[in-house]
Amino acid sequence: MISSSIFLAIPGPASMILIVVAILLLFGGKKIPELMKGLGSGLKEFKDASKDDSKEIKEEKKN
Repeated sequence: MISSSIFLAIPGPASMILIVVAILLLFGGKKIPELMKGLGSGLKEFKDASKDDSKEIKEEKKN
């Protein structure tokens, strides 16, 4: 059985709308695409690095 307290951490639709509005007010409409582009490239680099690490670990296990 899943504890009911875990569902308290999941934001509802009203909370999500407030978060989006707050982000728009803080950064403005022009900065958000730049932030998303930076976030996307950071995630891509992280995935590439984790793939390289997993390849190195597999090679070490073979030896």
